[in-house]
Amino acid sequence: MSLIQNAGIPDHQPDKPSRKKPIFPVSPGLRNYLNHHGREVKLPVSYKDLLHYTYAVPIMDKNGKDTLWESVNYDMREWNFIREGLVKIYAILKTEGDLSFSKHLDVARIDYCTFGNSHPFRIRIVNKFNDNYDHYYIKIADASRIYGLELEHILSPNRITFFTHQNTLVEEHIPGVPGDVFIKNYLDAADTNKIRLAKEFVKFNERCFVRLLGDMRSYNFVVDITPDIEDFQYRIRAIDFDQQSYEGRKNLYLPQYFKENRAFVDLSLKHLNKDSIEQYQAEERTLMTFRLASARYRIKDLLDIMSTDTVSSTIKVEQLRNELSAFYGNPPAFLKATTMGKLLKRNLKQTLQKNLLLIPKIKSRSED
Repeated sequence: MSLIQNAGIPDHQPDKPSRKKPIFPVSPGLRNYLNHHGREVKLPVSYKDLLHYTYAVPIMDKNGKDTLWESVNYDMREWNFIREGLVKIYAILKTEGDLSFSKHLDVARIDYCTFGNSHPFRIRIVNKFNDNYDHYYIKIADASRIYGLELEHILSPNRITFFTHQNTLVEEHIPGVPGDVFIKNYLDAADTNKIRLAKEFVKFNERCFVRLLGDMRSYNFVVDITPDIEDFQYRIRAIDFDQQSYEGRKNLYLPQYFKENRAFVDLSLKHLNKDSIEQYQAEERTLMTFRLASARYRIKDLLDIMSTDTVSSTIKVEQLRNELSAFYGNPPAFLKATTMGKLLKRNLKQTLQKNLLLIPKIKSRSED
């Protein structure tokens, strides 16, 4: 789409994402949806419980640079309760609550980040038999983020495990190399398949725009590298969903426009021609259409709830409504949308409608 229309990032950057996004409460409708689809689970430890730490120590990387995370410590009376509860939550995430494996698990560390909107706690769980460790996150239950996680689960090639309980959100760790680290340490490596990587960035760019996921700067996504028969395959995965359908600027939903992603844009323009870019965009829209069709009742329920929910300001809704309408040649349907949920519905229909019309034909051919 826009990689063709605008060959690179313009000198004048679009407005930056909002520095501080408010937390939007989980509405009764969304809560019912979470209950119905098994996302609402009674948790033994809440986000509020983890705030009762006694002191914190900054965490530095191997080069002595501040990571913006702090390792937190608790009073022993608090710790016994928290430790047991966090091991149980890990069992809920990984083994559907089967605690028979929990005797050899322990909490190695709890980290807290004050940077960004969600102020997450990162929990490190360690296997006491072999010192292998894993992570998960506990955050404030923000409706924007929950919609983003569900849309990722339904419309992307990635499945997402997360649970909510009242005002607490628990998320699995999404593995991969952070995008900014990948640019610095891997992008120019001799064994990096730059064509495949460029293809994946085009598909990721398309996916974010179709589902209106904003603020995908390089440190808000990871690159998953998988060895293939003779080379490597790449998957770019979002890890921050706070900006799901929140911003008013259309360009903030296109990763190509962030200066932090310039290296990926340059790579795509260098190794892919116009026809190839259009092919990969069409491929991603087709895949998203099949995912949407296979989960059509679930996503209809989600978008119906989101259409009546508040996940942004009126000003931002009006701005995005006008910019999307102008982008598509001023179809009247966009100007009728009064919420971000309705705009997302309209954008999905606008971008995937041609593919949706083909699905019955594809199905009938396969039956013949």
